[in-house]
Amino acid sequence: MDTQRAFIAIVLSLAILLGYQYFFAPPPAPEMAQEVQQPAVDTGGTSPATATAPVQAITAAPAEEPLASDNNRQGRDITVETNLYSGVISETGGGIKSFKLKKYREQLNPQSDPKELIKTTAPRELPLFFSWGVEPQKAGVPVYQADREKLQVSGTEKSITLQSQLPSGLELTRTMTFSEDSYLINLTVDVRNTSSEHQLQGAPFLSMTNKPFTENDANKFIFKGPALYKNGALEEIKTDDLKKGDQTRKGKLTWVAYEDTYFMTCIIPDAGSQESVDFATTGNDTVATVVGGDVVVLPPQSQKRYSYTIYFGPKELRTLKTAGHDLDKIVNFGWFDLLAKPMLYLLNFLYGFLHNYGLAIILVTVIIKALFWPIAHKGMKSMKTLQKLQPKMAKLREKYANDKERLNKEMIQLYQTYKVNPMGGCLPMILQIPVFFALYKVLLQTIELRHAPFMLWITDLSAPDRLYIGFDIPVLHGIPVLTLLMGASMFLQQKMTPSTLDPTQARIMMFLPVVFTFMFINFASGLVLYWFVNNLLAMAQQYVINKAD
Repeated sequence: MDTQRAFIAIVLSLAILLGYQYFFAPPPAPEMAQEVQQPAVDTGGTSPATATAPVQAITAAPAEEPLASDNNRQGRDITVETNLYSGVISETGGGIKSFKLKKYREQLNPQSDPKELIKTTAPRELPLFFSWGVEPQKAGVPVYQADREKLQVSGTEKSITLQSQLPSGLELTRTMTFSEDSYLINLTVDVRNTSSEHQLQGAPFLSMTNKPFTENDANKFIFKGPALYKNGALEEIKTDDLKKGDQTRKGKLTWVAYEDTYFMTCIIPDAGSQESVDFATTGNDTVATVVGGDVVVLPPQSQKRYSYTIYFGPKELRTLKTAGHDLDKIVNFGWFDLLAKPMLYLLNFLYGFLHNYGLAIILVTVIIKALFWPIAHKGMKSMKTLQKLQPKMAKLREKYANDKERLNKEMIQLYQTYKVNPMGGCLPMILQIPVFFALYKVLLQTIELRHAPFMLWITDLSAPDRLYIGFDIPVLHGIPVLTLLMGASMFLQQKMTPSTLDPTQARIMMFLPVVFTFMFINFASGLVLYWFVNNLLAMAQQYVINKAD
């Protein structure tokens, strides 16, 4: 076993890891029953009760007809401005029509628009569409009356209240409270039975319809779609599974979200409430998420309050931890989470001093290499000694070609005499494989590297490196300079590293840098930078060992 074979172990491990993530999904939790029989306990206003007289159920208006509280009045667009985002709330349906993040752009171009999280337009498909007694897709679209047309949030929290009266006698009052420097939004919906005679029965439904935040996202190794956190466990549901049938989950849900690599929209139900959530796809990567509650009965002149917390924003670990509600659990690095998150904290810590994530990656690489230096140094020396022993080992193989038991004893004696471990050369590489994969996950999906520049032509560490030379290059669209340098460094490192392979095997192994170059050509430039610097440090260490001998 030698260093080259250890490189093969890395390739195979990477193939297994990425192949598993691409082809397999975690098994979905068992589906739960959707019908709820027991009334819920009131959380505000006059207590709902079980009906003792005939109960009138809410019936749906025709799907194409919006309900109107004022002679079919057209709903206005209510604008909200905070330090972090600008939003638009539609009076038609009450959903969020636009939500633009001020700290993030759609494209790398500084003139690009702020990142938009809302990709739907129909009133029922706008996030935070609320219905009571009727499922959202069958409910009429209420037209609300807002208490203001524009809200500038500065200093203390500020609220917007929207109210609508339905033909059934149901009155809906939505109150949304915004903070100046937080992505969290508090939403309460008061459902009131204004009838003096009839009881009403129904359950709440808060829906969120999403399309991918980024069009043509080619990164297949990062999950994109609906997710939920329940009973201390994260579950992500592939949209391919939704195409086979709707998915339902029930219980004490901590939160329900739609996510991609860098952003998320999330509904956090009232703490301790029993909720159900239905996931469905309507085609073209559109996912409908509906959070439902228990059936209650509203006596005449009674009301029920439903409370939610909303998070629309980046999947930035520090921001999510500050927001609470276990939102940080959505930043999931898989098997290597235990190693990856400390690396992310270290990367951000170094960035605080260097103000350049490329330099921070280089310094993280140096730190990791320094930690493994003693083990790697011992392994390289062992390989050097093994190379010197090749003539003696060849003679033993020739002498005891027909006696394998004696050959093994003689080989062990040879290793003991020269105090060399045949596994010593590959052990350091095996130990570094988990570290490599952990850093790979961090550099591939952390939002801090999105549109983060390094130097010269590398202006986005989350994107493949390309040097544009004035005309388009088919397929590549530019020269992957850093990737080619990485491949060259691997080739030089192989030439410097002692080998115990025969000439034919050694020539075959020389193709490994080519394989790695093609494999890395579309990886994030931040990851390529790490591997390139790691190769340079390994070459420097091998040079020291070779010179000492």
